[in-house]
Amino acid sequence: MITDKIEKNKFLLIAGPCAIEGKDNAFKIAERLVSISSKLSIPLVFKGSYRKANRTKLDSFTGIGDLKALNILRDISSKFHIPVITDIHSSDEAKMAAEYVDIIQIPAFLARQTDILLSAAETGKIINIKKGQFMSADSMKYAVNKVVESGNKKVMVTERGTQFGYNDLIVDFRGISELKKIAPTILDVTHSVQKPNQTSGVTGGNPEYIESLARAGIANGIDGIFIETHTDPSKAKSDGANMLDINKLEDLITKLLIIRESTSKL
Repeated sequence: MITDKIEKNKFLLIAGPCAIEGKDNAFKIAERLVSISSKLSIPLVFKGSYRKANRTKLDSFTGIGDLKALNILRDISSKFHIPVITDIHSSDEAKMAAEYVDIIQIPAFLARQTDILLSAAETGKIINIKKGQFMSADSMKYAVNKVVESGNKKVMVTERGTQFGYNDLIVDFRGISELKKIAPTILDVTHSVQKPNQTSGVTGGNPEYIESLARAGIANGIDGIFIETHTDPSKAKSDGANMLDINKLEDLITKLLIIRESTSKL
């Protein structure tokens, strides 16, 4: 399991763009991430959705083509020698995605979908299940058990905020302790600052809170940080409002490592 090899004073970084927008942009982001992770000696997983199935409007960006995007992910893994992760949206996508990536992610809205969980489990890949915005931390044990009881014990879970009214999300840090009893736990600090259900039909966000959430998560002993990042979030084709500008990433990770170094001695 990827989280088993992390040093006590480090954490796993899962980072990349929301969606694969094209080869040049994806490789540029991956190169920066590899440079940062190498400099700071932290393990890295590159993330990128090959398709965005859950869009508010019909004309919203969904992707550049499944196989084209999946091949870019595989090429990034091959060139930079790092694992890659992508999400699937139906059970028949699991086998296809597994041919290109190292980790399969189950989106939060689909965390309880048994057929998707079982299909993902059958690939033998590491499975990252995002906690549904509508689910308690404790209830995630049932989603995890579906994978484990299918014979795949390589599971981790990701906290990405809980729906708070119609237009906001909050992170209940009591849930981190509960999630860690179930599986290795990642904190998604970019989707957690989203402002969903905007009248414009485009999800908003408060990226100024990313650092605060990340600091709290590291202090509470999470195993990894999930960050969507971009060279220019204002031009990102998906979720730009809650992304972290990649130029701010090294400074953030440096601060988080200081916190982790301190808490690892407790």
